[in-house]
Amino acid sequence: MLESNVMRNTVLIVKNITHEGPGILETALLERGIASNSVSLATGELFPDPRRYGAVVVLGGPQSANDETPAMQLQLRQIEQIVHEEIPYLGICLGLQTLVKAGGGSVVKCETKEIGFFDSEGLPYRIDLTTSGKEDPLFDGLGNSFPVFQLHGETVTLASSGMELLATGNACRNQAVRVGKNAYGLQCHFEMTDTMFSEWIDIDSDLKRMNRSTLIEQFESLRTEYTATGLRLINNFLTFAALA
Repeated sequence: MLESNVMRNTVLIVKNITHEGPGILETALLERGIASNSVSLATGELFPDPRRYGAVVVLGGPQSANDETPAMQLQLRQIEQIVHEEIPYLGICLGLQTLVKAGGGSVVKCETKEIGFFDSEGLPYRIDLTTSGKEDPLFDGLGNSFPVFQLHGETVTLASSGMELLATGNACRNQAVRVGKNAYGLQCHFEMTDTMFSEWIDIDSDLKRMNRSTLIEQFESLRTEYTATGLRLINNFLTFAALA
């Protein structure tokens, strides 16, 4: 039975690892006066009943959607319920992979890891909207292509039905997906702030192997467009979710 304290105007934010927080999502929520409730699975908190919330956002982390841990199995079950109940959902990086896995697709190792703002040939990571993506309200006002930050070693294979590819990328093709009616996932990161990025550089093993100063310079060179893109995308989602 559903708990009595339903919070239909509140966003549930699920953190898979402590340092991967909501970033500019938090900025958008504050600007719009939308309440949020955050849980951290890395500290032992459980993924709550999603039916209590108006929308759910699942953030990134080092785990795999293929993990057989109790926490990951619960996460997949809750996301499966989200899709079934048509609760607005936005998954970032691991949040995309768990969405696709819960929806009947698969998560596999990338042929080439995507790390940072630029690939090994010095080309910026961008995602290009498909025909469906160009018509989807999540990407309203964003144009057909925009720069993103990548940090993943796994990618997704879509199920034969119930999933729509909305954007493609450089090495890992499947970059943005809609599952069912109201659930979205993006492989890339669009939520970072400068403070978050500085923390990630000092924590993430792949980023620690790269030149710190170069990474910061790259972020600064893209910051205006990157932040505007992230805010627009997040606000599009919040409008779509009809929270405020």
